[in-house]
Amino acid sequence: MLRWARERAGLTVEQLRKKFPKLDRWEREEERPTLKQLERFAKATHAPIGYLFLPAPPVERIPLPDFRTVQNERIERPSPDMLEMVYVCQQRQAWYREYARSEGFQPLGFAGSVQIGHDVVDVAAQMRAALHFDLDARRDCPTWTDALRHFISQADAIGVMVMCTGVVMNNNTRKLDPDEFRGFAIADSLAPLVFINGADTKAAQMFTLAHELAHIWLGQSALTDAGPISQPTNDVERWCNRVAAELLVPLNVLRPELRNEPLEAQVIRLARRFKVSSLVILRRLRDAGRLTWDELREAYDAELKRLRAMPKGSGGDFYLTQAARVSKRFARALVESTLEGQTLFRDAFQMLGISKAETFEQLGRTLQPSV
Repeated sequence: MLRWARERAGLTVEQLRKKFPKLDRWEREEERPTLKQLERFAKATHAPIGYLFLPAPPVERIPLPDFRTVQNERIERPSPDMLEMVYVCQQRQAWYREYARSEGFQPLGFAGSVQIGHDVVDVAAQMRAALHFDLDARRDCPTWTDALRHFISQADAIGVMVMCTGVVMNNNTRKLDPDEFRGFAIADSLAPLVFINGADTKAAQMFTLAHELAHIWLGQSALTDAGPISQPTNDVERWCNRVAAELLVPLNVLRPELRNEPLEAQVIRLARRFKVSSLVILRRLRDAGRLTWDELREAYDAELKRLRAMPKGSGGDFYLTQAARVSKRFARALVESTLEGQTLFRDAFQMLGISKAETFEQLGRTLQPSV
């Protein structure tokens, strides 16, 4: 069980040796750890301590339909970081669903309103209209990163909780791996939730959000690693990718904008025109017949390498970051319910990943409509 917990966390004996000098002897059953040592080990490997007393490793299953693949093979072993974020988001959603019922909220008409047999262009148009994210709405955004923030805000405004973070809760030592997953959607008529892996590039996050929202419109939960140029084998994933691309850059609007100019210049111009990332533009140039798959892959890999090499901005204001991590919609509801005595402070702190009353109070002030 010690070996299972270590390997589950992706750690080697050498990586843990400083904290646990006798770990190799424990694993060979030459010595036994004390209970205190076991508690420390469970914390270091992010494993529930009760698991370590089981007679055999548990089979941990992701509680969502899993559409991720690597070379067309299913990914079998989930990391503890990813599992914990799924569980936390399920807990938040369950809480918000009960809150919505108590407040008399009506089911959201768009949730589960389409099927994969529906026309991609029509569905994308419906989504743009519901989200108020058409080209006119984006025109006032200075950059596509501002458009991404606007996109998240609009989804939140119509009832979708959008949570975006690159770490587990507020633990900056537990970074989420975008190679493991890019996001997930948990469908619900009262409390739909979308999670975006904030450790991924901002450019990729825009497509992830559009893709996961397509799942919400379908009414189908999913854990995904779909990107702008991924080629899923699953019908649902392929359809959601097509809807996401059409939502962000309608092909009938793109075609008249195409010119005979160098690819780099065209990508920059179109990214500014549509207020989307360069990665999305590259995908749509392929859809418009301007790039072969080989050309797309080469250009995409080069652009992704450039984006990943760019310096990341500072963390910014903690309270604004915290609201983005848990969704403003969820945070406002939780603060309101807690201050009214409907939710225990202990439970609110746990769902937000904070420990101080002052932090909670300041978060509440930050979320006031006037701010």
